[in-house]
Amino acid sequence: MKQFTMKDENFICERCHKNVEKLNYSARDHCPYCLYSKHVDVLPGDRQNKCHGLLKPVAIEKFKNTYKIIYRCKKCNELHKNIMANDDNMDLIIELSKNNVY
Repeated sequence: MKQFTMKDENFICERCHKNVEKLNYSARDHCPYCLYSKHVDVLPGDRQNKCHGLLKPVAIEKFKNTYKIIYRCKKCNELHKNIMANDDNMDLIIELSKNNVY
């Protein structure tokens, strides 16, 4: 299992500019409004990645009893995955579920 450093912080989304509150049950790692994330971690929560590109949500995959959002970094093109949060925009999740090519 990957090493996990708990970083549950408020932030302003760099894509939609909304104020995003911390999650309070796990680490907030993406915007619940537009689903974008930022390429800041090597290992979850470590903030050691130098890329800092925006992670664009491109697809969804089933993971245990929930889903993971699949991202492609707009700067370095790397794929990344984050577990969906309870307050994520379900309309966008449903739209992403229609994508099978990323």
